[in-house]
Amino acid sequence: MDNSGDSCNIVDRDGEADSSNCSGGGAGGAGFKLFNRPGSVHLFMGGGKAADLLLWKRRRVSFGVIVVATVAWLIFERSGLPFLSVCADVLLLLIVLLFLRANYAAYRNNRQLNTLPELELSEEMVNNAAASFRVKMNYLLLMAHDITVGKDFKLFFQVVVCLWLLSAIGSYFSFVTLAYIGTLLSITVPALYSRYEERVDKCCGVIHKKLSQHYKIVDENVISRIPRTLSKDKYT
Repeated sequence: MDNSGDSCNIVDRDGEADSSNCSGGGAGGAGFKLFNRPGSVHLFMGGGKAADLLLWKRRRVSFGVIVVATVAWLIFERSGLPFLSVCADVLLLLIVLLFLRANYAAYRNNRQLNTLPELELSEEMVNNAAASFRVKMNYLLLMAHDITVGKDFKLFFQVVVCLWLLSAIGSYFSFVTLAYIGTLLSITVPALYSRYEERVDKCCGVIHKKLSQHYKIVDENVISRIPRTLSKDKYT
């Protein structure tokens, strides 16, 4: 099992060891970046319109997403209306309005409205989406295989903790509320992190160094002594 000792040797961007922690006092904070990204936050998130939206480079659109999410949460959570019924009613109203608008314009001006562009998925787009989905599914299946046969205890522990947290959080909030909270976090957290990137990376570097040291101790004293469930000799 790989140790995380290499992450403890953290140096700053000038190549010198950093001597400040999150408040400016400990070593090992500088040079660390969340998710080990090579570039900026914008490039890490794709560098497209979605990244502009999440980083509030298009403030009106980002604010509109928050407003729409809040209204949708109030409709579904506070009114008690079924999700399927609300979606069907909204689509029905939209289709009726567009149909009446087109016929009214044709009746009044004796001409048709400008034709809408055809909605069509290209073969290249479908193939790219299918290839990306296949790679992600194979990665998840590989992770599930490693967890099942007991190859990676660290990954097993992470999955167990995440599932337990989801179960605990889901017992207090509904799915609609969780989706609303996730939307707010996805809109606000990346923008705040991009603004205070250096401070957050420095604090996370110090925390990561300490956790790596503790995990190394646990790995040497506990995890490395756990016997494997199956031996390779049984398959040969």
